[in-house]
Amino acid sequence: MIDDNATILQPTPLPDFVETKYIKSLTERSIAYVRAGFPVHFRGISGTGKTTLAMHVASKIGRPVVLIHGDEEFTTSNLVGGEYGYRMRKVVDRFVSRVLKTEEDMVKRWVDNRLTIACKYGFTLIYDEFTRSRPEANNILLSILQERLMDLPVGREAEGPYLKVHENFTAFFTSNPEEYAGVHRSQDALRDRMVTMDLDHFDYETEVAITQAKSKLPRKEVESIVKIVRGLRESGKCEFTPTVRACIMIAKTMKVEGITTHNSNGSFSQMCQDVLASVTSRVGSKTNQTRVKEIVEGLVKTHVN
Repeated sequence: MIDDNATILQPTPLPDFVETKYIKSLTERSIAYVRAGFPVHFRGISGTGKTTLAMHVASKIGRPVVLIHGDEEFTTSNLVGGEYGYRMRKVVDRFVSRVLKTEEDMVKRWVDNRLTIACKYGFTLIYDEFTRSRPEANNILLSILQERLMDLPVGREAEGPYLKVHENFTAFFTSNPEEYAGVHRSQDALRDRMVTMDLDHFDYETEVAITQAKSKLPRKEVESIVKIVRGLRESGKCEFTPTVRACIMIAKTMKVEGITTHNSNGSFSQMCQDVLASVTSRVGSKTNQTRVKEIVEGLVKTHVN
């Protein structure tokens, strides 16, 4: 029986998911590695669709999904399980009709956490931003991915000291580059057990298709937005390169406000400056924000005819 503490997701096709030639290639390669028995690791900067792609590939596999988000405070017990609270047990003995004998005891209650659930029942694990958890918390994964065995803590007495990982168990991992704040360097032994696929910015057609699907704006409007964002990215003059998320932010706001690139009376340019200065600058970085706004203003004039 699966404990209520575990959240199991039923994989379904993602709404508005865009599968261009580039995305289809990533999906097919990922499934090939999974079929060969290897976990897949999507690595890339924020906004390159790592988690969405993992969910998409998981939906193709069709098994229930267990989702874990990496956390600096995690210990192994947050992944495997632990003793939470107590369970009361009472035995009433009426073997002798005139004698009532009762026996009560209280034992600690063991609860499996999500990694154990996935391994036991053969679910698909998506460990999102796993390098935000400390390496020692992830050591449990080494034997799971290689020997297909999970070392069980002493408090869990159900299956003995080891749990044999279900043959249908599959794992996907996502991570940001190591230079990101709050990211730990993964163990070499763990990296060696998975196939890492580095995700970069999407190509032009994919960014247009994703932005249009998310915003429902006409293609011509979307193309102008994407060209502005890509122009800023290619300028090399911002602290963080803008991703397709910036395109979606601008496009969805335009849709809600009912404006176009031509009838905005300057609000479209201001919107682009606000969003792009925000997503490409550190908090409080006024110098970079000013430079970005100047670049964006020029890009708007170039790409809005």
